[in-house]
Amino acid sequence: MAKNKAKKDKRRTASVICRLFGFGILILVIGALLPITLPQFMGYEVFNVISGSMEPEIPVGSAAYVKAVDPRDIESDDIIAFMSGGTVITHRVIDNYQINKTLTTKGDANAQEDLGEVPYDNVIGKVVKHVPYLGQLMWVLSSNVGKMLMMILALCGALLNILASRLKGQWKDDQQALKQQQR
Repeated sequence: MAKNKAKKDKRRTASVICRLFGFGILILVIGALLPITLPQFMGYEVFNVISGSMEPEIPVGSAAYVKAVDPRDIESDDIIAFMSGGTVITHRVIDNYQINKTLTTKGDANAQEDLGEVPYDNVIGKVVKHVPYLGQLMWVLSSNVGKMLMMILALCGALLNILASRLKGQWKDDQQALKQQQR
């Protein structure tokens, strides 16, 4: 009887450990993906900063959160994201020429203003927030290896929770059998 009780206690402990690790892994996966996906539902675009042109204000590897704005509302000293030759650039606005519908920009770390003016049509929006290192995580998670890793982790978390449920079910069955034996 003591042997059966020890076995049941081990199942219960294993169930609790599986459940904790399973939920922990799922929370980790969700927590890693939320700062990337949630802002997109709120109308922001998220970009990985890959050059040092805006350092020290925006370090390389940061995630830049960009909100679409009317280019006419952009002011000097705002940081914007814009398309240039198929690349997204994040620079500070020096001047907004509303008559020409263009902006003059400059990277904080650059000695000179950007060569060409930015047409309003190329403006993606205004950088409203940036988070250091998050851009690197975004880059990893958006790669095929990162996506596969997140799927495997989520699957492991789900399987651990299923295992915990099965162990708990066996533990409950054992408890009921024990109660019947004691009667």
